[in-house]
Amino acid sequence: MLVLTPGEPAGIGLDITLDYFMRPRDTGVLVVSDVDHLRARARVLGLGMRFKTFEPGQALTLAAAEMPVLHTSFSGGQKAGELDAANVSGLLSALDRSIAGCLNGEYQGLVTGPMQKSIVNDAGIPFRGHTEYLAQKSGVADVVMMLANRKMRVALATTHLPLHAVPANLTVERLERRLRILFAELKHRFGINQPRVLVAGLNPHAGEGGHLGQEEVSVIGPVCARLRQEGLDVSDPLPADTLFTKRYLAQCDAVMAMYHDQGLPVLKYSGFGEAVNITLGLPFVRTSVDHGTALDIAGTGEADASSLIAAIAAARDMTTRESP
Repeated sequence: MLVLTPGEPAGIGLDITLDYFMRPRDTGVLVVSDVDHLRARARVLGLGMRFKTFEPGQALTLAAAEMPVLHTSFSGGQKAGELDAANVSGLLSALDRSIAGCLNGEYQGLVTGPMQKSIVNDAGIPFRGHTEYLAQKSGVADVVMMLANRKMRVALATTHLPLHAVPANLTVERLERRLRILFAELKHRFGINQPRVLVAGLNPHAGEGGHLGQEEVSVIGPVCARLRQEGLDVSDPLPADTLFTKRYLAQCDAVMAMYHDQGLPVLKYSGFGEAVNITLGLPFVRTSVDHGTALDIAGTGEADASSLIAAIAAARDMTTRESP
């Protein structure tokens, strides 16, 4: 059983969740959300969805147009496109319930829809993103955010930080820890026995030997050299403007980018709506969509469920691979 949290109810998370459950499917997925919000959005979209209240121990329906829901009450408004901070407490309760279920073995994996970080912070709750929240709630020292599509996998050495804060957060300890997580999870979650990872430099031209920045000389290069001494197949820091070319990508299983907007624009350009966000280093499988809440098209019927479908398929594949 996989568990799905649709995310911000004002956005397209509800739309794409409903779209997925209107289809025939072969994977047991339980939705943890407010059934009244889901029902209201189904009416707006003109969908004849049947909602089934889930009780522990029940088998999950796989029938099209039937959605099993573990109800979690949201206190705020139901209108598509209109954020309401009153919904935040319920949203986080649904997420917390899903995380706890994964940790105690009720669910084999977690799939998440898009959250609106701003409204969570407006509600007075510090929130940098799902990735950091999941790490904290799971009690792990660190995790790695990785996006993947059929063409490439891109992991991040730093995640949701302002650009000026990246160099200070790109430490030897953090980079080495996250590269080790990446290698371990490529083996464990993806079945790649000898992963090959290419590492991007932080600065233009990978620092030009120190003339355009010192991070490649003082941090990235030494970490890569140490891991190679241990037998891991990792490159020296490479210029990011040439790293993402067919010649290089054909030689690797994943790229480690130094910051969010260094690697993800390339991946999303190569297949936006087809990519999956994967959190590596958790004690359970977690995947998510590769897009945001798209408040402007919520409730219009224009939302594309492709990334959610891909995220569910990826979670199913990773949990199946882990099975004895």
